[in-house]
Amino acid sequence: MENRRGTLSILFALSLAHMFNDMFQSVVSASYPVIKENLSLTFGQIGVIGFIYQICASVFQPLFGVFFDKRPSLWYLSIGTLSTMIGLTIIAFASSVYTVFLAVAFVGLGSSIIHPEASRLTHYASAGKHGLGQSIFQVGGNFGGSIGPLLAALIIAPYGQEYMLVFVGIGVISLLSKRPITKWYKERFKNVSITGQKKEVIHRVRLTKNQIYFSLAVLLVLIFSKYVYTASLSNYYTFYLIEKFEVTTQQSQFFLFAFLFASAAGTLLGGPIGDRFGRKYVIWFSILGTAPFSLLMPYANLFWTCVLSIIIGLVLSSAFSAILVYAQELLPTKVGLISGLFFGLAFGIAGVAAAVLGAIADKEGIEYVYKFCAYMPLLGFVAIFLPNVKPHRN
Repeated sequence: MENRRGTLSILFALSLAHMFNDMFQSVVSASYPVIKENLSLTFGQIGVIGFIYQICASVFQPLFGVFFDKRPSLWYLSIGTLSTMIGLTIIAFASSVYTVFLAVAFVGLGSSIIHPEASRLTHYASAGKHGLGQSIFQVGGNFGGSIGPLLAALIIAPYGQEYMLVFVGIGVISLLSKRPITKWYKERFKNVSITGQKKEVIHRVRLTKNQIYFSLAVLLVLIFSKYVYTASLSNYYTFYLIEKFEVTTQQSQFFLFAFLFASAAGTLLGGPIGDRFGRKYVIWFSILGTAPFSLLMPYANLFWTCVLSIIIGLVLSSAFSAILVYAQELLPTKVGLISGLFFGLAFGIAGVAAAVLGAIADKEGIEYVYKFCAYMPLLGFVAIFLPNVKPHRN
């Protein structure tokens, strides 16, 4: 019982690390309207900013994941936070779009370090309850992502982008909060490396190599559909509300907070339900179940747009934990690689989508973007091709 309480405390510490990281990321995204106005940028340039950030937060994640599997170290989480803090400092003093490019690159690299490493440690700390562990981990990130726009509305929008330095100070708190993880890491992984206990947590699924590769391909299609649609909300939802309903920048950030907070709440559902009933059904319902609401949202008034965005956040957010754990169970000896690959693809797809959607918004208008992206969740039907798997211990 004591050991279980100890590992649960580590899961919450890792969730807290994820919360701080994603809060910093979403503060940057929510500050795009302020940066756009200060530097007189176009939607296309905002899209490029989103693209650079997402690429730096995606391309390196699988590489870092492989490296972390082979050369584990207790310092990676802190290094990731330091990189993010450098990026936030640069944004505070940015006077050109090129400086912003550099800043978001540092922020993206910080995220590309933290996500695969923290997810890898979550897998080992979850004591076999991988769905629950990933849900606890993900809810921290989603909660941090939800409060980012709220903090941007309260701090950046009224006072200016130089107040990004406030979040650099919060970064120091983030560094200090990682001490329990460091202590656990020293004790747990030194013992694992000496006694070979790592083999005890490895599970196998009864699938052929071709079935595993096909399942991974299906999961990639699902990641594509989820994150193209998510990119339209995380990058352009504030602009959509400002243009269509003439709300203020600050008001739009409160609406974004409502969507992201609902996403954080929904994250808790996916992992435990997947542990209990099977991850395939969670994935299928989460993505395809979003479609009716996404198709209605472009035609709704301001009140119903907010309501629909909250429902979308609740339903769609449960997918990623289930997708990630499903993939980790397909390749249980390469947890860091899978974590980096799937987080990386999520960020990379979102980055490319941000750039493409920005160009479309400049040409066709922001409302067209939401009518177009509304069809993305329909790709969730491919989850029907995923096999029902239950891992077993060797």
